[in-house]
Amino acid sequence: MTQADQHNAGNGNDNARQTGDAATQPGASSAANSMWGGRFAGGPSEAMAAINPSIDFDRRLYAEDIQASRAHCRMLIDHGIVSSTDGQAILDGLEAVQREIEQGSFTFKSALEDIHMNVESRLKELIGEPAGRLHTARSRNDQVATDLRLWTRAAVDRLDGQLRTVQAALIDQADAGADLVMPGYTHLQAAQPVTFGHHMLAYVEMFGRDRGRLADARKRLNECPLGAAALAGTSFPIDRHMTARELGFDRPTANSMDSVADRDFALEVLSAGATLAMHLSRLCEELILWCNEGFAFVELSDAFTTGSSIMPQKKNPDGAELVRAKSGRVIGSLITLFTVMKGLPLTYGKDMQEDKEPLFDACDTLELCLACTAGMIQDMQPNAENLRAATQKGFLTATDLADWLVRVPGMPFRDAHHVVGRLVKIAEDRGCDLPDLSLDEMQAVDSRITDDVFGVLTVDKAAASRTSHGGTAPDNVRAAAQAAKERFL
Repeated sequence: MTQADQHNAGNGNDNARQTGDAATQPGASSAANSMWGGRFAGGPSEAMAAINPSIDFDRRLYAEDIQASRAHCRMLIDHGIVSSTDGQAILDGLEAVQREIEQGSFTFKSALEDIHMNVESRLKELIGEPAGRLHTARSRNDQVATDLRLWTRAAVDRLDGQLRTVQAALIDQADAGADLVMPGYTHLQAAQPVTFGHHMLAYVEMFGRDRGRLADARKRLNECPLGAAALAGTSFPIDRHMTARELGFDRPTANSMDSVADRDFALEVLSAGATLAMHLSRLCEELILWCNEGFAFVELSDAFTTGSSIMPQKKNPDGAELVRAKSGRVIGSLITLFTVMKGLPLTYGKDMQEDKEPLFDACDTLELCLACTAGMIQDMQPNAENLRAATQKGFLTATDLADWLVRVPGMPFRDAHHVVGRLVKIAEDRGCDLPDLSLDEMQAVDSRITDDVFGVLTVDKAAASRTSHGGTAPDNVRAAAQAAKERFL
């Protein structure tokens, strides 16, 4: 089941939910009080009943919650803590609950606060007294920590797959554009000739580092908190290694207090996600510029552009603009969770209920942005004529002229830099490019310049000469694209 399917299934039936949700109705306190036994004589205020539940967003954890409950139940059976009869009833009941949620017939109740109690309550309705044995040797504290790690691990895997798709699209564009010369920029000013393919491969590297950061975060999050219970562990003879293995974790977490207090794993993923969002925003900023008539370097397909309600001629790069904007949401989610966690003493505080919405929103946003970006790059058409035309402005081969003066007459680079600066000023005053200056004009500035210099002043030769490792030469780009396929795809 995809994330979207889980999310839709987790929404359940709206009518059923409205009918069964008593959180804001008179008398709702009796349902809430039943969760806490005899400790509370009165019910929550209306405001408390509104602020306390998390079911509106943590219902998305239903599959992970049931998965972890199954593993816990099987461990309880295996170690004689729950009888096989009761255990099988629990397992069958959990399967029925999951089926109801996925079919949309499950009634979520705010009075039961969260996904854990909603599942447990329905399980009791289905199988009766054995349902109460499922919560032996665990707490909602270790339960939610386990569920959220399972969800986050799957989200990281989805993001990695999508990043791979974006990289593949960029590598294809790099291969096809290995010979297309264009200006490279610093300070958004034309600097030196590069190739379109080389520019594409720069983002392949950025997204490769994003994948590395997510992979590192995944390694650290892949420990299982289940069995830490509320904070101190349990006196029951449980087997935390068994549940960790069954849930695909590398090992159980080492300290029960840290197990329920930790949200570093979510912060790490959000941090990696914020960096990824920044990279997507930078790429999309360039696409937006390149679609502008002043550049006209690329054309995006109709699938990722929109028109204007008043100006018939417009073709707006709205897909790229929205991806650029949504970076703010992801970065904001990181700041939100940092702020939630920064002042919490050990171990669990209800503040930590606020961990899910920023994590869910950031991952959802990144998945959408990656899908849009992959489509834009796959469909993008570079304009070779305009790319080349742009290299005729900005004196892009000035550095090549300076390098020639170092290489051939043996001039110190700082002296060569000064000579070329004077030649640029002459060309600028004449309204021409460096190759358009005559040999006499050049020799008037420095007599050591010979006719051979014109061999380095074309943008194609300038680009082709950059053969150092990681350089922009077309042959380099083709080799780098192949190497990137082997590294990343």
